[in-house]
Amino acid sequence: MQFDTSSRDSQGTSVTPIDPQSFDFEQYADYAKALDQKVKPFMESDSGVLVYRRYRVAEVFADGCRDMKNSLSLQLAALQQSMNYKADVANFLEPWYGIGSTPAAFGAEYIWHPGQAPATKPLFDSIQEALDYDILPIAETEPGKKTLEYIDYFLETTRGLVPMSMSDIQSPINAAGNIVDISKLFLEMIDEPEKYGQFLDTITELILEFLLKQRIMIGDRLVLPGQGFASSRFMKGVGLSDDNIVMISNASYRRFDAPDRERLGEPFGGVAFHSCGNWEKKIPAVKSIGNLVEVDGAFSASTDPDPNVPEAFRDAFKETGIILHARMVGDSTEIVEIVKRIWSPGLKLIVCTYCQSPEDQARAYDLIHEICQ
Repeated sequence: MQFDTSSRDSQGTSVTPIDPQSFDFEQYADYAKALDQKVKPFMESDSGVLVYRRYRVAEVFADGCRDMKNSLSLQLAALQQSMNYKADVANFLEPWYGIGSTPAAFGAEYIWHPGQAPATKPLFDSIQEALDYDILPIAETEPGKKTLEYIDYFLETTRGLVPMSMSDIQSPINAAGNIVDISKLFLEMIDEPEKYGQFLDTITELILEFLLKQRIMIGDRLVLPGQGFASSRFMKGVGLSDDNIVMISNASYRRFDAPDRERLGEPFGGVAFHSCGNWEKKIPAVKSIGNLVEVDGAFSASTDPDPNVPEAFRDAFKETGIILHARMVGDSTEIVEIVKRIWSPGLKLIVCTYCQSPEDQARAYDLIHEICQ
């Protein structure tokens, strides 16, 4: 299989939005609680496997996020359909309103291109310009306010019965490149390392404050790590997208980024790391995060045009207690072949599947558990 460049979202599944009044919230609450009982022993063990059939709706993470009622209707349709797919972890709601919340604290405004997620443009040519700006708390920005409105609406409409994550906030280094022109940002990392570190620390505090506010609002419905990870009340860690790691050295990541990740992870039991693409060479830097609890990567060509090598991640994370969250777009045959390469006793593995039919998902589920005994 090859990556489909014509696809709007290689990991997306089409659904027809449903009226919340037609959704059985009690049924889904019972379903999620039942699957949580599969998650609990996995979290307590040193080795094992879970299967998660992720139900990602493309529109929700594109221009469909602009309308919170539409977003919820689409996500509820996904939850309803997801119950037909054999899995160990339930899907959840995410109050997503773009990834520009942190840049908005520095004055960035959303740009809405038709059919696409909201975008922002860097506003500054230097870190000092950004630090001199009258920075707002994220909760006081338009994207921040919208996210909190979504949380209120989701909770009220679902009567607090459906699991929910915090909104994807991105890592400090990802946000930094959307605030200061990224080429100039990395030059200053080399020329003015202390100022660069101060900038990342400032962003980290903004993000942490906003995450904690979301956690309080969501309360006991909160599932972790959130973002693109399989999530549960029994799991821990905060999910962070750290894609810009591929553009800096391992030494720089250890010096500037790992400490901030640890700070963000402290209140949530650790950090769950995600990067798109092949980040095998960054494994040593990622493992330097002191409270790392989980890592995520793409392992099939249908998921990412440059997927990771299964054996490299198997050897790096087995017998560490760190969960490997492996995304695999493809049918059961393709998934099973990858699982055979990635599995080893001593590994804590979550296989994230996207099988198109319940029958193919059931086949993948059964074979994965057979392999990973």
